[in-house]
Amino acid sequence: MISGASGGVGSAAIQLAKARGAKVIAITSPSKFDEIKSLGASQVISRHDDIVEVLGKSSINVVIDLVAGEAWGKFLEVLKPKGRYAVSGAIAGPIVELDIRTLYLKDLSFFGCTVLEAEVFGNLIKRIENKDIKPLVAKIYPLENIVDAQKEFLKKKHIGKIVFSI
Repeated sequence: MISGASGGVGSAAIQLAKARGAKVIAITSPSKFDEIKSLGASQVISRHDDIVEVLGKSSINVVIDLVAGEAWGKFLEVLKPKGRYAVSGAIAGPIVELDIRTLYLKDLSFFGCTVLEAEVFGNLIKRIENKDIKPLVAKIYPLENIVDAQKEFLKKKHIGKIVFSI
C-alpha cells in the first residue's frame, strides 16, 4: 500500500512495486484514480476513506508511507503481523503517536528511506532505460518561480514531480 501515490515518489513507487510483481494499493485523491490505476495500481483508495474499513485489519504486507500525519495509526492497523513499514515523507504531519504495543505485538519492521545503497540509483536508471518505469513530471518552473511552484504543490492537483529548471 502506498500513501501519497500521486506524487513523484509515490508514482515511481507504484511502478517499481508493480515491476517487481506486487499487487499495489494506492492512496490518493478521487480525481486522480484513473491516472494512478494506469501506472499499475491494482486498487485505489481515497485519502479521505478509512483504510481499515476499506481493507480490514492486518491485511497488508508492506506500507510505503509518503504522508504520515493523522492517518499514520491506521497504516499500522492494516499491516499484517511481521509487516514492513517504510517512510519517506511527512507532508500530512511529521509528529505521530505510536502505541508501542502495536510495534512489538505485531512484530513490525520500520524503515526510514532517504539514504540509499550505492547500487540503488544505477538500478533505478536501468529500470527507466528499460521502460519498466517512467518518471512523471507534472510541471517545470524556473528556479526564480519557487513560490509559484510551492503554491502549485499545495493545491495537490498534480501527478508526478514538480521540478525546477536552472
